[in-house]
Amino acid sequence: MRLSRFAALTSAFFVTTALVLTGASAAASAQLPAATGYVALGDSYSSGVGAGSYDSASGSCKRSTKAYPALWAAAHSPSSFQFTACSGARTGDVLSSQLGPLNSSTGLVSITIGGNDAGFADTMTTCALQGESACLSRVAQARTYIDTTLPGQLDGVYDAISRKAPAAHVVVVGYPRFYKLRGTCIAGLSEKSRAAINAAADAINGVTAKRAADHGFTFADVNSTFSGHELCSGSAWLHSVTYPVLESYHPTATGQSGGYLPVFASAA
Repeated sequence: MRLSRFAALTSAFFVTTALVLTGASAAASAQLPAATGYVALGDSYSSGVGAGSYDSASGSCKRSTKAYPALWAAAHSPSSFQFTACSGARTGDVLSSQLGPLNSSTGLVSITIGGNDAGFADTMTTCALQGESACLSRVAQARTYIDTTLPGQLDGVYDAISRKAPAAHVVVVGYPRFYKLRGTCIAGLSEKSRAAINAAADAINGVTAKRAADHGFTFADVNSTFSGHELCSGSAWLHSVTYPVLESYHPTATGQSGGYLPVFASAA
């Protein structure tokens, strides 16, 4: 009887202690403000190059009011919205100049990055001006970089985001395939060059998705929404070679609102 009474008292003590500690923890959690701010990081596909309506204050970063981050923020009114994505940005630029707004109150982060590291602009210039052989060689060079060097650079960016905004839901947004193969284009790049460029886009998306998943981030694939709206589709949401040249091979305003925004909104 004495042992049973001692066991009952001991059990009651531990249950009471657990309830007190749990209650204290819940109370402490309830006092913490919800992380609700939104920060949009990345390169020209996030800043909105090609969509027009650029914020003059953003200068050469070319941040557009028609870019998917600005459209999402306007529709959802986050507690704060910081738009630091910049045309031409590489992973090192994100680390050095875009992460300032991230903090414990950041609840959502979006980012597209990696294309410039892999030589996106130079690859497309080579393909447009130097013919099929030079194009395929340059794409192969980019593929090697994507496979061997880019993963570590993405890890550095994603690690930094996690450290600075530990409560944030991070959405890593991919790049669309550029071309509809066997499409309506009757001039320009060869079909073999177009296929190689599409394969490179798939490669960078594959690497990015894997690194994002390993960091607990969400990868948003835009190929589903851009399907039927690639170059040579007859209803392109991407600019071909255009003026200003900077906008070439970038989403139009419709590409941002119809291609990027729905996918990001679903992932956010």
